[in-house]
Amino acid sequence: MKAAVLEGINQKFVIKEVPKPTLIQSEVLVKIKAAALNHRDNWITKGKYAGLKFPIILGSDGSGIVEKVFDKENQHLVGQEVVINPGTNWGDNESFQSTDFKILGLPEDGTFAEYVKVNAENVYPKPNHLSFAEAAAFPLAGLTSYRALFSKARATKKDTVLIVGVGGGSATFALLWAINLGADVYVTSSSDEKIQKAIKLGAKGGVNYTKQDWDSDLKELSGGIDVIIDSAIGDGFAKHFSYINAGGRIVFFGATAGDLPPLNARAIFWKQIQIIGTTMGTSKDFEEMLTFINSNKIVPIIDQTFSLNDIDKAIQRMDAFNQFGKIILTL
Repeated sequence: MKAAVLEGINQKFVIKEVPKPTLIQSEVLVKIKAAALNHRDNWITKGKYAGLKFPIILGSDGSGIVEKVFDKENQHLVGQEVVINPGTNWGDNESFQSTDFKILGLPEDGTFAEYVKVNAENVYPKPNHLSFAEAAAFPLAGLTSYRALFSKARATKKDTVLIVGVGGGSATFALLWAINLGADVYVTSSSDEKIQKAIKLGAKGGVNYTKQDWDSDLKELSGGIDVIIDSAIGDGFAKHFSYINAGGRIVFFGATAGDLPPLNARAIFWKQIQIIGTTMGTSKDFEEMLTFINSNKIVPIIDQTFSLNDIDKAIQRMDAFNQFGKIILTL
């Protein structure tokens, strides 16, 4: 089968023929129709990720058709159009993942190939209203932001929600989830163009965080924020406490802009603010997300589509932080 193989840090992908995966008990073989990039893939290429090993086929997100199964009881899956939940071994406690938790694409080979093997319990029916490319877009980023908004922040349609740094995959899904929830949604970005795109999708407004006094502008525009979804952190995190309402919840799942800055502890305890960390999600979260997508007929936002042969161009697109939505690979 053809695969995009990463053979070392800061190297280009090598497109080459590799053996098809060999199934063991409980596994199924999925013929990949589309895959999606995540920042995780980009960090791995730069060597900025734990547990590196080479050569490796990256890719956590994928959709396709089940071609083969190992066990007779999974025979009904053959021929089904599916989407893959990339997380395995979450563990018994829904509050946090176990030490055995793994994400597809490292340490096991992932979806940047014609075929991938996964556990049968990790494949779910592809939403009928989505193409393979659209279905490949949501598993990792969508799950992470779904858990952040619903399981952690416990957002309701009465809340005013802020999505920080809209444009990336997780932030864009958080935007879609919150809009379809019926909440009033605001965004921040360094790009006026991305803010306008978010408004066209249903956001009430947004501010450019490169401008002076942007936090005051956001406070005036929104009237105060109840739930903040932040995947960047960095120095701007301290600004959250100038516009968050009493009882507000800040959920974060990334630190692309840096670590937590010094914070005003008095504002946190006096306003009874919750700062909550999260990552990925449980199988229950994934199933609830699928139900939410199907019920609301949500269509993921695709920034750009590349062929597997152009995977290096796709990674460069992600590294430039110019995208709005998901970057997709088609096979």
